[in-house]
Amino acid sequence: MGHLPKLIEDLALILIVAAFVVLIFRKIKQPLVLGYIIAGFLVGPYFKLVPTVVDYSNVKTWAEIGVIFLLFSLGLEFSFKKLLNVGGSASITAFVEIIFITIAGYFVGKALGWSTMDSIFLGGMLASSSTTIIIRAFDELGVKTKQFARTVFGVLVVEDIVVILLMVLLSTIAVTNQFEGMQIVLTVVKLVFFLILWFVLGIFLLPTLFQKIRNLIDDEILLILSLGLCLGMVLLATSVGFSAELGAFIMGSIIAETTKAEKVEHVFKSVKDLFGAVFFISVGMMIDPTAMYTYGLPILAVTFLTIFGKMFSSIIGALISGQPLKQSVQVGMSMAQIGEFAFIVATLGLSLGVISDFLFPIAVGVSAITTFTTPYLIKLSEPTYLWLEKVIPPKILKRINGYSSDAQSIQAESNWNKVLKEYGRIMMINGTIVVGLVLVFYKFVIPFISLNIENEHLQMFIKIVLPLMISGPFLWAFMVKKPESKSYKELWLRKKYNRGPLLILEIFRFSVGILFLGLIIDRLGSTWVAFAIIIPLAVIFMYVFSNRINRFYKNIENRFITNFNQRETNAEAQKDPLIKKNKELFGGLATWDIHIVELQVHPLAEYVGIPLHKLQWREQYGINIAYIKRGDKLIHTPDHNQILFPYDRVGIISTDDQINVFKPVFDASEVLNDEMQIEKVKLKKILIKDYSKLKGKSIKDSGIRAQTNGLVIAIIRGEERFFNPESDTILQVDDIIWVVGDKEKLEVF
Repeated sequence: MGHLPKLIEDLALILIVAAFVVLIFRKIKQPLVLGYIIAGFLVGPYFKLVPTVVDYSNVKTWAEIGVIFLLFSLGLEFSFKKLLNVGGSASITAFVEIIFITIAGYFVGKALGWSTMDSIFLGGMLASSSTTIIIRAFDELGVKTKQFARTVFGVLVVEDIVVILLMVLLSTIAVTNQFEGMQIVLTVVKLVFFLILWFVLGIFLLPTLFQKIRNLIDDEILLILSLGLCLGMVLLATSVGFSAELGAFIMGSIIAETTKAEKVEHVFKSVKDLFGAVFFISVGMMIDPTAMYTYGLPILAVTFLTIFGKMFSSIIGALISGQPLKQSVQVGMSMAQIGEFAFIVATLGLSLGVISDFLFPIAVGVSAITTFTTPYLIKLSEPTYLWLEKVIPPKILKRINGYSSDAQSIQAESNWNKVLKEYGRIMMINGTIVVGLVLVFYKFVIPFISLNIENEHLQMFIKIVLPLMISGPFLWAFMVKKPESKSYKELWLRKKYNRGPLLILEIFRFSVGILFLGLIIDRLGSTWVAFAIIIPLAVIFMYVFSNRINRFYKNIENRFITNFNQRETNAEAQKDPLIKKNKELFGGLATWDIHIVELQVHPLAEYVGIPLHKLQWREQYGINIAYIKRGDKLIHTPDHNQILFPYDRVGIISTDDQINVFKPVFDASEVLNDEMQIEKVKLKKILIKDYSKLKGKSIKDSGIRAQTNGLVIAIIRGEERFFNPESDTILQVDDIIWVVGDKEKLEVF
């Protein structure tokens, strides 16, 4: 009989046991992650009734690969666009919750007598909630179409990216074994620099690569290429001092912006499932029942902190972000559990040798308890809000509601805010690219020049001129490229008050660019040469060849933008050209509990063929119809004579309470995913300023409907809010009006 490696025996054991355990967990409708952990416990050294894994070191290696692939898979599901579209409310809620629970976790750890490093990592373990558990609970309770659910999903997106970055900081603290403020700041700056550099280069190169080889690759080659890119980025990340997990996540998120994202996710799923299962099984193998009994009190303490700490901080964060009390309570009571990242953070600490073994059984115990409590907390969120409404003094309740209303005014972003963001984006992205190119030149090219060119003057000339030529277009953009937004043009045209500050901004940016240029040349040559010769020549060169540099930079920028949007462009061409994420459209009304639910007309519905004005849905139920999608035809804000046909998809704008009352009336054959919307429909916030042509006009006379195919669905006026305003309502200065209509026409308007 031939010799069988112990790894194969161990894999056979853990996968067979895991298969049976997760079948039971699937039957009782519990998360499979907990099933894998229980399977790990059964084959681990602390349970003697079944055979035990022999070669734990090999299983541990597989588990480490599993973490890398889990983070790569998370990156594939992540999207930079998704992060940008999350919205301020979800971002503020997430940051308040993460900061509070991380600090609270640290102090609870210290209060329990744990070491500083154990306490720090406990805070990191509590920083994220479980996407898997929340989605399952929302499905079971049928609340995915509620407005608060959209905020919860946004918070989860922010949590994922923040915890990835938190792991980098935890690694830095673990390696230095101390919390140095300057070291942390330098790590954050270094992290931001490399994230921007990798993202820009990745988006510029990867989609182009996939486009060139599209006729040569099948599923097999795509899987091998994806794994190679993932592990290659892992090597690159570790070589510059970051964790392997960060590298895997970054590569996944870069591929997520390409046209091959769904295909890669599909072919990679089985690999991720296998190695991910081994990782969670390895977590279960570390569970010591004796330790769990010994640390029963800490488990209860951390569970109490998780439930009430995350609930409290999420509610406070949601209120600070301007959401109403009801929605804030619903968000807070949905977030009260720990996620899969808790085990990944604990694994990081153990691999670095800086935390104690008992943190694992504590994490498992807390995860198990909060998994079971989550559905009940979500179910109790509305009764809790009704109770709070009774016990909170009316004065405070009025202030909370007033703050929520005021937050809408703050969200109406001014032109200056937009322009300053544009300047910041131009300087940060182009500055990062210039520094990256100079570092590559300094690391690889200069040693080659020094070895192969003996003439010192020629060496100096090449060392200075070559990097400036390569980075020239980006340096030019850093110093003189103007924002191309309409906000900048509006400010420039109103020259009386704005041209002076804009010119000061340009002078400041140009001066920073000169200093930047001087530092680069000083690094490569000498200060005297930099300021006396090279900088004046460089400025003259950029001025003389400004148009050519501009065209060259424009080509690079267009290629980047094309690559960045290629996935959406292809989806529009190949599938339904009108589908996109609903949160981009209606996220702005999140604090008003107004959102869109897409319903499909039942073929036997009584209202089929009846004009909308005769149905009187708006008058009776307060709902608005944003659009009707009939096959490939899209009808914007249909007029009162429009009729509905069987299988029409109708976008209903409403609050949660309104849609609950209206659903039985509509008699929908199905409720479509609330995350779907029509791309050509846009929700726009318009602030009526003193010089606005809309000032003093009624909605009917404003021309909004005629020029935008739009409908005014709401007005915010100071502390007053008008939903479904009458057509004779007069628009006043400082009104914020919400218009839903044709995207392109709204932008022109």
